[in-house]
Parts: sequence; C-alpha cells; structure tokens
Amino acid sequence: MPERVLATDAALALIEKLKQQHGNLMFHQSGGCCDGSQPMCFAEGEFKIGGSDILLGEVAGCKFYMNKDQFEYWKHTQLTLDVTPGRGSSFSLEIPLGVRFMIKSRIFTEAELIILEKEAQA
Repeated sequence: MPERVLATDAALALIEKLKQQHGNLMFHQSGGCCDGSQPMCFAEGEFKIGGSDILLGEVAGCKFYMNKDQFEYWKHTQLTLDVTPGRGSSFSLEIPLGVRFMIKSRIFTEAELIILEKEAQA
C-alpha cells in the first residue's frame, strides 16, 4: 500500500525535538492562502479536526490531516514533509525555532493509484 505522507530525515529530527517540548503532535494542511497552504504542526488535540478533514496517514507517529477540498487537488500525489529555514507567520510549533515545515510532492504511478482506489473502495 503506497503511503500518502512521508517525511525527510530533517523533518523527522524536528518532529522528535518538538515532541520532547510539546508531547504528542499532529499535522494539518488546510490549503488556505499564504502560510495556510503549508502543513501546520500542533500539540495533539490542540487543533480541532472537523467533518471536512481527512486523515492521510501518520508521520513519526503523528497523525496528518488535510481538508477534504484540498485533498481533491492532492489525491494523485504522495506528500513528503520537509523542513526549510525561515519563519512563517502561523501558529505552527516549529516557527519559533526559525524553520518551517513544507511539503514536496510527486505524482503516484498508475499502479499506485489503482491500489489506492481499491483500498478506498474496501
């Protein structure tokens, strides 16, 4: 089963650092404008997941959610959580450290899409 969300080593290291400071974490990507289009990291339960959010998977034991409308644009892609220097203007937990999470993506192969579609129908 192809994973929908992966993470780079840099992202995994940052997640572990943030877990030491804040406990269990969660991610949400809304697809809003500006910094809202970047993945946001919160202490688990600090962001209220709604009926328009779907669980894409987990990264380092942290659930990763995306707004359902945004998922329609991204459903053909595998997301990779990464880190880049610079301060965003969001409430994401990594911002005070002078870095921010970002997403890189690749389009799933035809074979992977078939597997994902079968899994969704099961």
